[in-house]
Amino acid sequence: MRRLLIALVSVLSAAAPVAHAAEWRVVANEAKPAPFYATPFERRASAQELTELGRTLFFDRALSASGRLACASCHDPSHAYGPPNALAVQLGGPDGRQPGVRAAPSLMYRQTTPPFAEHFFDNDGNDSVDQGPTGGFAWDGRASSAHDQAEAPLLSPFEMANTDRRAVITRLAQSPSANAMRAALGPHVFDSPMLAWNGLVLALEVFQQNPADFSPYRSKYDAFLRGQTKLSPAETRGLALFNDPTKGNCAACHISVVKRGAFPLFTDMGLIALGVPRNPAIPANRDPHFIDLGLCGPLRTDLRDHPEYCGLFKTPSLRNVATRSVFFHNGAMKTLEDAVRFYVQRDTQPARVYPHDARGHVRKYDDLPAASHGNVNTEPPFGGKPGDKPVLSAAEIADVVTFLKTLTDLPAR
Repeated sequence: MRRLLIALVSVLSAAAPVAHAAEWRVVANEAKPAPFYATPFERRASAQELTELGRTLFFDRALSASGRLACASCHDPSHAYGPPNALAVQLGGPDGRQPGVRAAPSLMYRQTTPPFAEHFFDNDGNDSVDQGPTGGFAWDGRASSAHDQAEAPLLSPFEMANTDRRAVITRLAQSPSANAMRAALGPHVFDSPMLAWNGLVLALEVFQQNPADFSPYRSKYDAFLRGQTKLSPAETRGLALFNDPTKGNCAACHISVVKRGAFPLFTDMGLIALGVPRNPAIPANRDPHFIDLGLCGPLRTDLRDHPEYCGLFKTPSLRNVATRSVFFHNGAMKTLEDAVRFYVQRDTQPARVYPHDARGHVRKYDDLPAASHGNVNTEPPFGGKPGDKPVLSAAEIADVVTFLKTLTDLPAR
């Protein structure tokens, strides 16, 4: 990874100069910067310097229109770069009080995320099998790269809520981080808004790919894979249930084994419809006409004409999942036990999962229109009919949760 970062920095530093008159192109009345990889920075920063600059910027509230929100506000390092609270959605916007529509994810273990593809073919095993929609960043995979992912919150109306890129750079030039920008990228970096914008996003991107911070592989399970420790009886039982295709079957999407020498990320990076119940704690859900369909909208707009994608969301990594206080894309579950229990009760005991209508009927898949119900996954541990015995007992659910806690990264010594 370090070699990759150094190579990226070298390419950026060696790029040919771009005339200032061509630095901003007007698209739909908004100035847009030239591609970041064509940016001629005045100073060639090392990978370590860009990492430290990105770390500084990650905590700078001046990057938000409200002056109240930093990247770290929703992605707290002490909470696995996820939210530090139990809110279903975080607050942002121009006044710092506007709620989002989806739960804030962890930013950890994203370094090998591939660009989004509707048809993904894995080079492990049978590479002729179409895995379907896979990859991309954000819950709907709409950010195609780590660079796009680092940029998006700065302009999101319910996150940093900046009106445009120039507004960000104007505030950044007056913030305490300005000197760090000049030291890393050159004393005249703010002379060109394009130059400063690309430097800002590049530094955030490089920081978020720093292995020591974002992919330390420092959990008990990693130590177990290295042969440095043993799992407890409950953890061992939980792992077996996690992997068993007739029981938890969690490993079908949350891959748990070493592949080609790489420790598992506990995600296949695919997108799947789970039929998670609607969360009334999300203010947007007070409007009965608002439905978050994930891959086919509303935040992603290029796949709206693909009804077969409606209701699909990214499969997150389960690393550090025990540090969270809300689960799934809408934060509908409040405990890890509830999240695991959902998988085995959704079809066998739906009355415990979903609300009832005025006649007392269970409103299954209440956060999806009827036309999208056929997209919902029915593979184990889903399946069965109301009244059937769930494939995991209460004791087995507890064992799975105990195992999941072994995926929490331990503090550095």
